[in-house]
Amino acid sequence: MSDSSKRKRPLVADKRYPSKAGKKPGVARSQAKPAPKRKPARKRPARRRGPLGWLSALARWIMRLIWVVTSRAVLVAALILALAVGYYYTTLPPVTDLLDGRARGSVTLLDYQGDVFAWRGDQFGGVVTADSVSPHLKNAVVATEDKRFYRHFGLSPRGIASAVRINLSEGRGPLSGHGGSTITQQTAKLLCLGVPFDPASGQTEKEYESECRRGSIKRKAEEAIFALAMEAKYSKDEILSIYLNRAYMGGGAYGAEAAAQRFFGKSAAQVNPAEGAMLAGLLTAPTTLSPTNNLDRSQRRARTVIALMEDQGYLTKAQSDDAQTNPAVLSEAAEARAGGYFADWVMSSGPEFFTRNTTEDVIIRTTLDPRIQKAAEDALKFVFENKVQDGSKAQAAIVVMSADGAVRAMVGGRKTKVAGAFNRATQALRQTGSAFKPFIYAAALDLGYSPEDLIEDAPYCLNVPGSGEWCPKNYSRNYRGAVTLTDALKDSLNIPAIKVSESVGRELVGTVATQFGIKSDLAAGPALALGVSESTLLEMTGAYAGILNGGSAVQPYGLIDLRLMGDTEPMMGTGGGIGERVIQENAAQQLIYMMERVVSQGTGSRAQFGGRELAGKTGTTQSARDAWFVGFSADYVAGVWMGYDDNTPLQGVTGAGLPTDIWRETMERVHEGLPMTPLPMAPPAPPQGGFEGDFIAMPESRPQGGRRSIIDQVLNDIFGGGGGSGSGTGNPVGGTR
Repeated sequence: MSDSSKRKRPLVADKRYPSKAGKKPGVARSQAKPAPKRKPARKRPARRRGPLGWLSALARWIMRLIWVVTSRAVLVAALILALAVGYYYTTLPPVTDLLDGRARGSVTLLDYQGDVFAWRGDQFGGVVTADSVSPHLKNAVVATEDKRFYRHFGLSPRGIASAVRINLSEGRGPLSGHGGSTITQQTAKLLCLGVPFDPASGQTEKEYESECRRGSIKRKAEEAIFALAMEAKYSKDEILSIYLNRAYMGGGAYGAEAAAQRFFGKSAAQVNPAEGAMLAGLLTAPTTLSPTNNLDRSQRRARTVIALMEDQGYLTKAQSDDAQTNPAVLSEAAEARAGGYFADWVMSSGPEFFTRNTTEDVIIRTTLDPRIQKAAEDALKFVFENKVQDGSKAQAAIVVMSADGAVRAMVGGRKTKVAGAFNRATQALRQTGSAFKPFIYAAALDLGYSPEDLIEDAPYCLNVPGSGEWCPKNYSRNYRGAVTLTDALKDSLNIPAIKVSESVGRELVGTVATQFGIKSDLAAGPALALGVSESTLLEMTGAYAGILNGGSAVQPYGLIDLRLMGDTEPMMGTGGGIGERVIQENAAQQLIYMMERVVSQGTGSRAQFGGRELAGKTGTTQSARDAWFVGFSADYVAGVWMGYDDNTPLQGVTGAGLPTDIWRETMERVHEGLPMTPLPMAPPAPPQGGFEGDFIAMPESRPQGGRRSIIDQVLNDIFGGGGGSGSGTGNPVGGTR
């Protein structure tokens, strides 16, 4: 055990380096000269904070507060946005369920041979995709509607800011006018944020569409959220495919395929740059810019789209120049498929739930003959271009039908490529003038009068109860003395027509006209014989068809049968045709003989062509406000009306003039290549009864034998003894020529 008192010295290494001079080695550090003491630092007095300091501190505090609140608000908003997008995301169906967005169906109209000539309603041509359509159409839509479509996330802040700036600079509200919407946002609007139209909701389709197009801030926000959900759910091309299928493109066409077929008669996969630009241009204002409404305006818009495509590199300079030089036009097939007045008439005459308000896709086969329709349109154009003064506002209408009432062509005005326009062939009620006179002679012939019976053409006055004495005159103001009924009709003499009407009874004349198809109220007074009653051209042409087919009533019709798309059996058939007999067949054949003389020798002589047997009657009303020619061959019946919509008198025009020219030009084209067929007319039978010497008695004596037609049913009720009675004077100078 070691002795603690004998502790060893601690081991200390020798200094390796010598100490400085004056210092002994081994001297402890503690013995070194101590460092001089520093004077304690002088405390600086605290600086007083001035007003600027306080403001700066307050500003920093406010900024920190704003940052904290804003960051948390943004986080909360982002969370809410994510939840909203997620909700819409879960409600979005597969793309295939979103392509046909029509709430209503369509009507496809076929001519008598089964070829499509018109579409009505919400037409859907079939599903297309962004890959299946022409790249020119796809590029035109992107260039026009959303040039950053493939680069944004569904919203375009730059586009929205630009739209707001433009709206404010133009004096509108920030959300009024330009919307800055992307294609995705427009598609969201087309989908109405995923809410389909429900008829059971009590909301009309128009109200539903108005709701979908609201431009409020709330609605815009909802569209933006829905657009983000679509971007998350679908690819860009899928979104563009929905847009290309659901967008309305004018002319009743929904989607690119229906529009391409409607306007160009080709598939959306086949359109060229000019056609693609026109279709894309329609998206801005489809109804206003539709080429079937205004082709020039549509072409101007397409030129703007072509320039955008070139600027964005979708077209070369050469392609752009070619598209500008050769703008898109309606194809001949597409022009024919405008349907015009005939299609409108068929749609209005068919059952509403299968035509105007159909929710199904319906196919209607009609009586239209495109060759005859073109003949009528060309004839009207020819006469107005060559025989009517430039700038004239006069209108004309044409109807061509078969003897059974099947309407083969209809022109309701000078503008033939229209839809929904006023149809002067079916909607205009106009006085008929002397075109009414065949019904007077039909009643007389059916009672047993002969075309060769004589009647005195001389001054004649009637005392009309309540109106006083009425003294009608002939158009020429001249009188011919004794004339046959044939000559009286041939030269459209007024006095003989009135005398015959009074002789057989004007009530009976009215019954015959009504049974032949004149549905309008007829004048009750003696002026009935001068055609002061109103009728439509369709009614008059149908009534003349009844004469041609042997005296049986005719109901004009255009619909042959109707079926739903996909069905083979029709749901309904023809709603017209030949009806009950009105006058005896022999009386009808004698009347045809008299009307043939009107064309071959009388006021309708300008209607002759090709050596064919033709029959008809001219008509001109007071002051030439209306001019008519209605007539027929053995094959077809045609009627022509001419006048002003506002009843302005025609200048230098009578039924024997321009209307007859239009009729001849029409029928000559219609009969090209047809064999000569004689009219079913009969020579006059020997005179029997109803005479005072060689003249028809006025009005006490009437032949009443041999009746086998519908007049038998009313004859006894109408004739209780004296002449027909009634009130009203009508036109003292009836139409003749």
